[in-house]
Amino acid sequence: MLIDAHIHLDQYEENEVPALLEEAEHVIAVSMNLPSCEKTLKLSKAYAKVNAAFGFHPEQALPSETEEEALFDWIRKHAHDMVAIGEVGLPYYLRQEQTIDDHPYVALLERFIVLAKELNKPIVLHAVYEDAAIVCDLLEKHHVTKAHFHWFKGDEEVVERMISNGYFISVTPDCTYETEIQQLIKQYPIELMMVETDGPWPFEGTFDNKRTSPWMMDHSIEVIASIKGLTTQEAAHIITRNTTTFYHL
Repeated sequence: MLIDAHIHLDQYEENEVPALLEEAEHVIAVSMNLPSCEKTLKLSKAYAKVNAAFGFHPEQALPSETEEEALFDWIRKHAHDMVAIGEVGLPYYLRQEQTIDDHPYVALLERFIVLAKELNKPIVLHAVYEDAAIVCDLLEKHHVTKAHFHWFKGDEEVVERMISNGYFISVTPDCTYETEIQQLIKQYPIELMMVETDGPWPFEGTFDNKRTSPWMMDHSIEVIASIKGLTTQEAAHIITRNTTTFYHL
């Protein structure tokens, strides 16, 4: 079984969770906001396979000052219960739908990066295309190297920069039908790669109309192995080792 390096476990129905976890060795369960953090913490206490990450998803309205302070206070209080800060980042998709001021989002992300350094935790990032360069600037500014860009997409220049800095990416099941992701797999070292589902986000192709769950990662491994010229067992071993080491599982 594989490690799902990025799943929103708190967004599934509670009765779905045991079956989902039967399909994975471990999961990194990321959070959306404070209520999501609280639910993810409960899941991590209830199931040994669940490893919690606490943060604020950027594709939503910003928290109020009071909400932000409450979230940061709560994360510090529960730092020993988490394996990472996440999911945090910049609102690329929200920006496509409406005009927003990026500056407060960048400021919030920088605060999370500083917190990750303070707590000596990895950081799980939602940062695609041109946003990735901004995030790289912030990571470099604060000398944070334990960075995981989930479901990453970006141009060749930023990809080379991320590889040079040793940042990790994770691949979703869309690698089975998206040539853009297949090209990224070809370019990115497998030693800096993980797999994820980002569940319950749905996928197309073979997975159309199917509930997103960890078994889908088997197909991702097959694609990665084929592109890298490895057996599926070799690819699975490397990627599992990467994830175990990165998150200290």
